[in-house]
Amino acid sequence: MATISDVCKMAGVSKATVSRVINGTGQVKPSTREHVEAVMKELNYKPNSLAQALANSSGNSIGLVLSDFDGNYFGSLLKQASLSADKMGKKLLIADGKNQPDLELEAIQSLVDKKCDVIVLYSRRLTSEQLIELNNSIDIPIVHVGRQLPNQAGYSIAFDQEKAIADALEHLLTSGHRQIAYFGPDAMSNTTRLRLSTFKSVTAAKSHLGLTTDIFCCNFSLESGYQIANEVLGSHFAFSAIVAASDDIAIGILRACREKGINVPEQLSIVSIDNEKMSEFVTPKLTTVNIPISHITERAMLVAQEYTQGKTPDSSELISGQLIIRESTKPL
Repeated sequence: MATISDVCKMAGVSKATVSRVINGTGQVKPSTREHVEAVMKELNYKPNSLAQALANSSGNSIGLVLSDFDGNYFGSLLKQASLSADKMGKKLLIADGKNQPDLELEAIQSLVDKKCDVIVLYSRRLTSEQLIELNNSIDIPIVHVGRQLPNQAGYSIAFDQEKAIADALEHLLTSGHRQIAYFGPDAMSNTTRLRLSTFKSVTAAKSHLGLTTDIFCCNFSLESGYQIANEVLGSHFAFSAIVAASDDIAIGILRACREKGINVPEQLSIVSIDNEKMSEFVTPKLTTVNIPISHITERAMLVAQEYTQGKTPDSSELISGQLIIRESTKPL
């Protein structure tokens, strides 16, 4: 059975445009309307009740689903989404996925029920296959934030996780470090999987340099970074540098170093990912890869606005961060 996504793909228009054609409302060029109607007839597409009600029942709102509300990262995302929605004259409706796949789906459905014009989705737990199925099952456009996904899942704006880790490693390698440890979560989500796998693949590709590496698993938190570092740092820790998967982890490591009398960066260099505000105010200031979350969120909201105007965005985006060299690293 054909879906609205099939109609969009074949007609080359957005879900919002198809919905306007279905409902006979909104500004749609006569030629576009005729084309969409012809495609629906060819595909034998039968609109469901939600598609028929979408244009007439729109809440003039954009939905935002987050997998978590904790930390500066999500605080920045929320702030920028709110600012962008205000500029657009749209209500921002927020739902919490609570970092669980079933609850993420419930949060999305709650926004579908409220007839949001577009849903901006930050999902950690749903698989690509689930997101493709979701996109095919609802008549509301989805803009994914934080993950690079197949086009069938909807528009996505992602941070280049692989380049971030590669840049962090390259900085240490060019500084002469050959004994490098990784502190970060196991492959629990797309982000953690990419960061961990990139550390492994880059160091494997540089094996001719005589590298010594190890991986120490910890959560994305100050406490976990501190706890694991407190356990492993000492006379048997044979590494000159650490790649920390987040600033919070790095700050936890810094505290453990101070307590054990390990001087950073004289005895141990640390580079991390995020560039949270705190990274510039700890001692020493953290060398880190900036994640431009405000820019990513603003782009996601602009794409959402394009959907509400009946436009179809050209392609998904992969946005790179920038290495910011501060005080926590130094050449050997």
